[in-house]
Amino acid sequence: MTNIFYQFQKGKYTTVPYLLKITQPRQPQTSPIGIFDSGVGGISVLKELYRQLPKETFIYFADTARLPYGTKSQTEIVQFVRQVLTWMQKQGVKMAIIACNTATAAAIDRVALEYNFPVIGMIEPGANTVVHRSSKRIGVIATLHTVKSNAYLNTILKIDPSILVFQVGAPTLVPLIEQGRIDDVYTLEVVRQYLKPLIAKQIDTLILGCTHYPHLIHLFRQILDSSVQIVDPAIAVVRTAAQELQSLGKLSDRPPHCTSFYVSGNPEEFAQRVQQFLGFTPRVEQFCLGVESVKIQSESVA
Repeated sequence: MTNIFYQFQKGKYTTVPYLLKITQPRQPQTSPIGIFDSGVGGISVLKELYRQLPKETFIYFADTARLPYGTKSQTEIVQFVRQVLTWMQKQGVKMAIIACNTATAAAIDRVALEYNFPVIGMIEPGANTVVHRSSKRIGVIATLHTVKSNAYLNTILKIDPSILVFQVGAPTLVPLIEQGRIDDVYTLEVVRQYLKPLIAKQIDTLILGCTHYPHLIHLFRQILDSSVQIVDPAIAVVRTAAQELQSLGKLSDRPPHCTSFYVSGNPEEFAQRVQQFLGFTPRVEQFCLGVESVKIQSESVA
């Protein structure tokens, strides 16, 4: 996968100065970073952004009206991603992170060239991380769309063809997480069934190939042998974002503004769902893509 800001060569990102000079916008350092997911999954990326980039300001958009993405066609997902990124461009973001593996696999190669700010996805940073951990038997658990795209498999094998990659699609997990059922006995059993074929392959590393899945990491750890490394690509994604901002001279050196949260569905429901992940109930606004005005607004409860 390549885009206008990176060339992925031998497992490393290298900047393309000439293209950057032509296309890079002049947003100030204090402009926000946009984060985009179909639902609450991207909150795991947002929390990592808070940890690694505490001075940055963020806009989070969840396309909850069209959740889940994992069952949609590639044509639909590409359209959705274009709509969200175009909206983020109007908000003046200096960078956008597609905090959704499904959307990354389906759309980033098609849409990244269309915008005048860096667009970073989940797949390459996560794949690069596991390869450099000397993993040799890697399991990938992801949505059906991500698995069918072979995005992780192809990216890993491009770096190291000797690695064995085993994939499992887990379509039931996103709806369970969106319903807040992260500690249900039923959810534990569903995770156990999805992991069985990967355990049988004696994996040494598991990639959480959906940003929703880190919300269930306690269940993965409960089931897997302690020797199996569990990799959340969000850590590498945010590290990549930080390096890119630094190379562009766009790291903020001022205190951040509060994160702005937007959804295409019900804002009250989303605010309640993310409370357990954020530790506070955010103020959330509804924005229907293609409609210029904000319709509904939830109250913020610190």
